[in-house]
Amino acid sequence: MNMKEATKKMKQDSPKLAGLSEAQRNLALEKVKEALLLNREAIFLENKKDMEAAEKMGIAPAVKKRLKFDEHKLMDVVNGISELIKLPDPLGKVQLARQLDDGLNLYRVSCPIGVIGIIFEARPDALVQISSLCLKSGNCAILKGGKETARTNKILFDIIYKAATSVGVPEGCMLQAEQHNEIDELLSCHESVDLLIPRGSNSFVQYIMNHTKIPVMGHADGVCHIYVDKEYDKKKAIPVIVDAKTQYTAACNAVETLLVHREIAKEFLPELETALKEAGVKIRGTKEVSEIISCEVMGEEEFHTEYLDLVLSVKLVEDEEEAIAHINHYGSHHTDCILTENQEIAEKFMQLVDSAGVYQNCSTRFADGFRYGFGAEVGISTGKIHARGPVGLEGLVTYKYKLYGQGQIVADYAQGNSQFHFKEL
Repeated sequence: MNMKEATKKMKQDSPKLAGLSEAQRNLALEKVKEALLLNREAIFLENKKDMEAAEKMGIAPAVKKRLKFDEHKLMDVVNGISELIKLPDPLGKVQLARQLDDGLNLYRVSCPIGVIGIIFEARPDALVQISSLCLKSGNCAILKGGKETARTNKILFDIIYKAATSVGVPEGCMLQAEQHNEIDELLSCHESVDLLIPRGSNSFVQYIMNHTKIPVMGHADGVCHIYVDKEYDKKKAIPVIVDAKTQYTAACNAVETLLVHREIAKEFLPELETALKEAGVKIRGTKEVSEIISCEVMGEEEFHTEYLDLVLSVKLVEDEEEAIAHINHYGSHHTDCILTENQEIAEKFMQLVDSAGVYQNCSTRFADGFRYGFGAEVGISTGKIHARGPVGLEGLVTYKYKLYGQGQIVADYAQGNSQFHFKEL
């Protein structure tokens, strides 16, 4: 079966999945969780093969971190499923209830998007998170992972699919695309696929966006910033910056650029330099920064760089206004933070920085669906239509209008025989 036929069948099955009760969808998630734990050794064995192959291929260390699926990653995704089960049902929520006239009642009710294609690179844990979120939200999922984790993706998909369908979830609930040429086939399935969510490098996401008619939700890169204001708290600032850079360098929410208020630079930068060097971080900065600490001098145009590595760009700014202007110009509208004890300046920063996440006095690494209590996420969206930031259950539903009448016709209202009497129910 080719991709067009497969997605067409999924489109036909999507109402069946949408029609399952919350109890049925949660039972499927329980079975998935049990099956993952039961088959952990087989999963780790396949991931070991992927990791060995990646070593031979000379894959970059930043990417290899994402490939690994060990006990820690397994427990993360299993805990995510447990949290997901506890969350309220996103479907069937009445968002609006209005009487238009006697016996003519309008309701806006949440429902699944339908068939979602998720294309991701080098993240086997993403496959578990995505499929779990789609099951909970009643969406059919087409999953295409990177070739670097083909073995891990295959066994995870098989385990999840078998567990879900064993308790009555429709066969068309999930599909795994395994061949590279299937990506281009999927991009052409605009008649049966409702949404695409790409997760990967800038060039990869841009390719998806430029080669399909299907709506795309996601982000192309993660150039995240931290601005250290002159009214900062040093005890908070240094641990936050080190965490944001080093806790998981390959993540899209790791900080890439540090902006420092010029007044505190001579006092603050030497201490920060010591902490960063101890953590193995290489500093790149403007000529002005290089006159205070030892660093590689960089040009202004290089502030667009997403390193995904133990490298940090540093620049001095005059005040929060210059910091805001820099972030809005060079940033990727992902997650940006201010370190300050001045609440007025913090609120100004958070109001004017045009990003999906704006933080005060905490690590940018908190930009994550699990950490937000969403159970998990299918990705981060830096767009402004439909969903923004970590996309969890709410980002995977849309709504429909249900109108209940008793034989009313529009002609009566057009001719003045009947009038609307809008009333909230």
